[in-house]
Amino acid sequence: MHEPARVKILMTWDISPEHEQEYFEFVVGEFIPGVQRLGLQPIEAWATIYGNYPQIQVGLLAPDAASARRIMSSPDWGNISERLFVFIKNFAYKVVPVRGGFQF
Repeated sequence: MHEPARVKILMTWDISPEHEQEYFEFVVGEFIPGVQRLGLQPIEAWATIYGNYPQIQVGLLAPDAASARRIMSSPDWGNISERLFVFIKNFAYKVVPVRGGFQF
């Protein structure tokens, strides 16, 4: 039997300069535990140091694409993402098959 392929939810954003401190407190204290409760596994976080790219990229692992879609359309996801949006701008995401190495 074919097992569903795991996927990554790749999210990018820029931190609003006026909310940096609150952003970091929210991400560590609420966002990471919140996505874990929803069944997603944070597996990577990258910060852009130089260049014209999104400031933050986060990768969340989901069991499969259907689970990712279900989670991201849930009221709990809506609540936690709306709270995140208070501290960030230029949010984007995509769901991609998992492969080794850096994915953008």
